[in-house]
Amino acid sequence: MIYKIRIILDAEEDIFRDIEIEESNSMEDLHNAITQAFGFLGNEMASFYTCDEEWKQDEEIALFDMSESGSDVRLMNEILLQEIVTEHSPKLIYVYDFLSMWTFFVELADIVEKEDGKSYPNTLFSFGEVPDSPPEKKFEADENEFDFDNTLDNYEDLDFDENWN
Repeated sequence: MIYKIRIILDAEEDIFRDIEIEESNSMEDLHNAITQAFGFLGNEMASFYTCDEEWKQDEEIALFDMSESGSDVRLMNEILLQEIVTEHSPKLIYVYDFLSMWTFFVELADIVEKEDGKSYPNTLFSFGEVPDSPPEKKFEADENEFDFDNTLDNYEDLDFDENWN
């Protein structure tokens, strides 16, 4: 089967690519298809993240294991696309180049039969120009009713022993 996938750059302007890729391809093949579709060299570190319907990030699937001890990080070349992307969990977050933080929303749009004589992966549609530099990210916490600025007005209430060291 063939997955039709839309990849949207997290930016104010609409910038996206639609690609077709075989369900039996690896996650690394999807990484390569995305970098080619957006005109990147593909030589930077990247990761996919599984997520829920609201795009809340979950498990990392890395291009390489950068840990010294050999961690439990799942690797793109070891996982097939069909193991991660399904009709029940059609969304992924993709981050390319951790210094620049190019961030993409990846979503399964359709599953179709493979066409004879057609090569995959294949870019179906391209919309918008990729900017020279990644869109700026604002890392902000969700609103919280707790007022951190006014919680420790009186340090005497903390009951510390003044000669503790």
